[in-house]
Amino acid sequence: MKIAKRRGMARARVAVARKLAVILHRMWIDGSEFRWGKQAAQPTVSTAA
Repeated sequence: MKIAKRRGMARARVAVARKLAVILHRMWIDGSEFRWGKQAAQPTVSTAA
């Protein structure tokens, strides 16, 4: 809302869309899954032998 007040609603929408795109792109690249809430990420342990 700070951006919307300062720069206008259109730029605020673009800022939110860009932020979401960056997060989704990072998830896509490293293969992580979306986690609900603010729980700390638990490391995955591979059992490759």
